[in-house]
Amino acid sequence: MSFVPGGAAIMKLIQGAEVYAPEPLGRMDVLVAGGVIACLQPGIPCAGLPDLEVVDARGKLLVPGFIDGHVHILGGGGEGGYASRTPEILLSDLTTAGVTTVVGCLGTDGTTRALAGLLAKARGLEAEGVTVFIYTGSYQVPVRTVTGSVVDDLILIDKVIGVGEIALSDHRSSQPTFEEVARIAAEARVGGMLSGKAGVVNVHMGAGERMLGLIERVLSETEIPAKHFIPTHINRNQALLRAGIGYANQDAGRGRHLDLTSSLITDDPALSCAAALATLLRAGVSIDSISFSSDGQGSLPLFDAGGEYSGLGVGKVSTLFLEVQRAVRAHGVPFQEAVKVITSTPAAYLGLPAKGRIRVGADADLVLLDRDLEIDAVLAMGRFMVKDHELKCLGTFEQDLMDGLDAKRPFGFAASGRRV
Repeated sequence: MSFVPGGAAIMKLIQGAEVYAPEPLGRMDVLVAGGVIACLQPGIPCAGLPDLEVVDARGKLLVPGFIDGHVHILGGGGEGGYASRTPEILLSDLTTAGVTTVVGCLGTDGTTRALAGLLAKARGLEAEGVTVFIYTGSYQVPVRTVTGSVVDDLILIDKVIGVGEIALSDHRSSQPTFEEVARIAAEARVGGMLSGKAGVVNVHMGAGERMLGLIERVLSETEIPAKHFIPTHINRNQALLRAGIGYANQDAGRGRHLDLTSSLITDDPALSCAAALATLLRAGVSIDSISFSSDGQGSLPLFDAGGEYSGLGVGKVSTLFLEVQRAVRAHGVPFQEAVKVITSTPAAYLGLPAKGRIRVGADADLVLLDRDLEIDAVLAMGRFMVKDHELKCLGTFEQDLMDGLDAKRPFGFAASGRRV
């Protein structure tokens, strides 16, 4: 097991998998070359192809690599004081969860968790083998940026894909006005247009009674399209979930999007991502308007009735696909529909045409599942990160974190994989 910079070393032929693109395509072969999908058809002839690794995927399902649109890759938290700041994410946290594309964000703390550090962490993870973008800003308004401008950050910084997470209807927010929220959305739209990016505003929805009111007012009183708002944590409570249904179904959708959080702490099983997805679908919300994100490495603080801090959990990226599995197993959501919420839907709202689908020319971000929907293998940009349930690639310092600074092997990496 080692850290290997760069892209895939050889071509790979994945044979005989049941392909979900995410639409079901039947049994297909997939040829991967140069980090992209080079061919997709039944029975690809492989005689004479040099440096080819053949993978027998008969009896397995092949899906696009998962996209997690809301992760605190630099760590987050601090609502319980300095000791409650959560740790940075590791490469294997992402890859063992099937996540091959991630969007990093800041949250409550935009001071000790600064944008320069977030950008550096994103570049580091991408050097280790996954695709990473970030949001500029944090909970706070006015928005803290790298260049001093949301528009400039979007245009000048390749990794910046939008703004967020901006907190609304929450006691930890800056209590922004209508004018401030409208201005943020306008800057995200213009910056996105000029840079060819989605220019989305990722909105942290708290438990306040105003719920989606400010977003709805911006949509009704300005010319800004709904597609620029990504309200997340919609499954925080029943009232917000009901408000989300009304929001998403208004004007027949019209680009209105809802994001559910898989790491949310709740005593109500009906608010799990899996259950909330089933509820939204029964209420007529389009599957193409719903996504899951994990809030990975984010703090999950608990507050009493008076708003006082009473405890803390940490978001886990591993919950992302776990909730998809539960949606299929416990709530009867068809697999080809459920998997969209972590593949094609986030790829669409983030403006990433090379992600979230299995098709010729797309990035070779792929996940092989066994018949029990357990992760068997993960490819990121054509390189195996996990294979045969075994971790194949670690981040730069992960082995030392696992083993400690062993004097016999002070800076080495393990020679064999770890089961995942």
